[in-house]
Amino acid sequence: MCGRYAASRSPEDLVGLFGVEKWEPAETLAPDWNVAPTKSVHVVLERPLKDARERGPVRQLRALRWGLVPSWAKSPEGAAKMINARAETVHEKPSFRRAFESRRCLIPADGYYEWVTGADERELEERGRRKRARKQPYFVTPEDGSVLAMAGLYEFWRDPALPADHPQAWWATCAVITTEASAEPFAAAGGEGPRSLAEIHPRMPVVLPRERWGAWLDPSCTDAGALRGVLASGAAAVRAYPVRTSVSDVRNNGPELVEELPAPEESTLF
Repeated sequence: MCGRYAASRSPEDLVGLFGVEKWEPAETLAPDWNVAPTKSVHVVLERPLKDARERGPVRQLRALRWGLVPSWAKSPEGAAKMINARAETVHEKPSFRRAFESRRCLIPADGYYEWVTGADERELEERGRRKRARKQPYFVTPEDGSVLAMAGLYEFWRDPALPADHPQAWWATCAVITTEASAEPFAAAGGEGPRSLAEIHPRMPVVLPRERWGAWLDPSCTDAGALRGVLASGAAAVRAYPVRTSVSDVRNNGPELVEELPAPEESTLF
């Protein structure tokens, strides 16, 4: 899955990396090394501008709330649970089907966090010796230091309790698409740590290579089969390393959270 990630690149960097044509400085977000559900996040999407619809879709950098609220939802209460959509069923699930057809986006990240329970701790938990096992967070990031372009969906939800001209009358929300984790060994696999993404968690975000960004963002493409083919792009070349367990607390934030540790921490409970 993808329940926490880091996004420290500036809007100016993202504009250049993704070929963005439209960006509002008012939507600038500060670097965030502990992005959690319901936070505002930068996404790249293509849609017509309100005052120039005849121009057609324009690639934009927008700030959306992480946690998708379907347009037909009666309230946004379930948004925190709608942070991920499964690639295998996204085209048929009512909550995601409409967005999959025409409201797709890319969610830039430095990398994402996953938590691993050590074998010894898991055994203690299974024997009832520990109510909750220690979990070690790992940071998964591109081997070459490039941006991680996670496939996503976005939606607009109208709050019926507010007047149309209220600044918070419309919610713009998003979700990350996930797939089965790759069992391909890491290039530098070795030691006692996890040797593949599948050994960390059974799910992972779908990461799209640059050559598939355009096809994914194009709102005129509505063929479910073709879009599912875009998602089946294979796993990106990534590495995973242990980081501080302090990332488990969403109140902690800073570049130290993504610093590589020489070995997993031993004493902090998650």
